[in-house]
Amino acid sequence: MNDTAGRDRASIIRGCATPPGRRWTAVVGAAAASLALAGCSHPQTGGGAPATTARNVTLSAAQRGHIALDTVAPTEFHRSVLADGTVALDADHSTPVLAPFSGPVERLLVSTGEHVARGAPLAIVDSPDFAAAAGAYRKAFAAAATARRLADLEAALLGQHGISRRKADQAQADAIGAEADRDATRQALLALGADAATLRAIRQGRANLPAAVIRAPIAGTIVERKIHPGELLQAGSTPCFTIADLSRVWVDAQIFGADVASVHVGDPARIRAGSGIATLRGTVTNVAVQVDPATRAVLARITVPNPQAVLRRHQYVRVRIRSRQAVRGLLIPVSAVLRDSENLPFVYVLAADGSFARQAVRLGGRDAGRYRIESGLHAGERVVTDGALFLQFIQNQ
Repeated sequence: MNDTAGRDRASIIRGCATPPGRRWTAVVGAAAASLALAGCSHPQTGGGAPATTARNVTLSAAQRGHIALDTVAPTEFHRSVLADGTVALDADHSTPVLAPFSGPVERLLVSTGEHVARGAPLAIVDSPDFAAAAGAYRKAFAAAATARRLADLEAALLGQHGISRRKADQAQADAIGAEADRDATRQALLALGADAATLRAIRQGRANLPAAVIRAPIAGTIVERKIHPGELLQAGSTPCFTIADLSRVWVDAQIFGADVASVHVGDPARIRAGSGIATLRGTVTNVAVQVDPATRAVLARITVPNPQAVLRRHQYVRVRIRSRQAVRGLLIPVSAVLRDSENLPFVYVLAADGSFARQAVRLGGRDAGRYRIESGLHAGERVVTDGALFLQFIQNQ
């Protein structure tokens, strides 16, 4: 061996003994150079055969200072399920508004996104249905008032023996019937959205009857406005508006396969709508009893407080559901898991002879920076949790 080769050899050997305090890149570079000498990473016997199997990696004492090991042990934890979700209106606090009467739209009074109180006017309609209901109420109100006066008069005459009891009883029955008709027509007007002022105007017999007004059945935000001025409405069938309380929404998360067993009503969930938007918290309030035939997923409904209206209808979000039921299993840090050329996960396990063996594993869910191991590891085994990439680099040379 010439002097140059001797100097190179000494330099390489010094690289294999790099102190633990050096930067990680220097360690990897030293490891790559050390592969040129069999005595640095893969000691050989005098006959040239490796001391360990071809799969295993042997490190010097100095190199072992750059990795960390952890003993695998059963741990109690709560499973987390990641899923895609879609924002929907809370059906318990939202409603479509159908046309209560027929007729052309005369004027719209609200716009999309506007907040309205319960009973607020939404649109004015030129409705023959409303006019007919108003006329029936006015007529029934007058008839009931007249019938009641006659019944009271007949009752007074009966007390003075001026009429028979039969006639007085008939007058009382007529008054009760007329009042029932009045109440029924009044209720019909209320169902059409008439307010107290409208009813009072009708009773007073004003020349110009109040206009037919579509009113908000609940307080909330106008999410949709589906009608336009001049459009002809059909009573009970034409959708006019959608009103919703957006301070709380639903998120429908798609749960697949084995994850369904980990999701239950009452489980807490976190919803992430995108970068720059704070993570929202919700609770699973319903898990579907059947599989969606189109997606083969089970929908888990999550009720989410939405005070700033961050979540919007039909928006896609990312959901993490954390099971309240604790289970036991093997967990290892995410940093311990690497991928091979076929993208299959594996870890490095300390062998009995002090070398490090590549061990294929099957991963479960991920929770707080740890993977759940379904198979491939056993309690008591020691796994490389920091520096696994260093071992892979050496092994791949």
